[in-house]
Amino acid sequence: MRFAIFSDVHANLEALEAVLEDARERKCTHFVCLGDVVGYNANPHECVERVREMDCPIVKGNHDEQASLIESSRDFNELAEQAIAWTRDNLTADDKEWLRALRLQRQVRDFTIVHATLDTPEQWGYVFNNLDAAASFTYQHTTVCFFGHTHVPMAFIRDDNGIRRVRIEQLRIEMSKKYFINTGSVGQPRDSEWRAAYCIYDIENNIVEQRRVKYDLASAQKKIINAGLPRLLAERLAIGR
Repeated sequence: MRFAIFSDVHANLEALEAVLEDARERKCTHFVCLGDVVGYNANPHECVERVREMDCPIVKGNHDEQASLIESSRDFNELAEQAIAWTRDNLTADDKEWLRALRLQRQVRDFTIVHATLDTPEQWGYVFNNLDAAASFTYQHTTVCFFGHTHVPMAFIRDDNGIRRVRIEQLRIEMSKKYFINTGSVGQPRDSEWRAAYCIYDIENNIVEQRRVKYDLASAQKKIINAGLPRLLAERLAIGR
C-alpha cells in the first residue's frame, strides 16, 4: 500500500494535476490531503472539485477555514488577505460548505494527519524547529504524523536521544521512534525550489520518500495575473519563496 500525501495545493491546478500524475506513475494506491486546497493561486473551485472527486482523507487548513467564512478574521498579512478575498468570491456555496466541514486532524490507518500542529491545531501554529515540534510530539499517538502549513519539506524525529530535524529524501521508519513529517507544498513551495512537493509513504516497506515534480509554471502564473490577483503571487512561484 503506497500513500501519496500532499499539502498546500493553494488553488494551483497545474501543480496538483502534475503531482497526481506522478503519484499514479509511481503506483500510489491511496491519496491523502493535509489541507489548504485554496488560497493564493487562481483555480480554487477547480482544485476543491478535484480533491472532492478523489474522496480521500483530508484535514482543514487555515486558508480553507478563511475562505469558508463570510468575512475574514483578519489573521492574514495583506497579500494573503487580498488572495483570500478573491478566493471567497470565486468559490461556490457548496465549495465553502465542504471546506467548513473539514476536520482539523484525523488518523488514517496507523498514521496521523494535521495541517499545522497537534497540540493546538485550531491556532495554526508553525513548526520550523525542534522546540516547535516538541509540543506536537506530546500529542502524537502514532509512530508517524504528516503535517503541512510551512510549505517547507522536513522531518522531525524523536527518540531516546531527543528530537532532531532531518531532510526527508528517503526516510526509513522505525517503530521505536516518532516522526513528524512535513510533505512540503504542492502549489507554493517556500524552500527555494519551484517544483511541486509531496511525499510517498510506502506502508509495507516503512519508507517515506520526498518527491519534486515539474509542472506548467507559466500557465499557473498567467492565470494569477489574468485573474487580477497580486503579481507577486505569480513571481514567487518561480523562485519557491
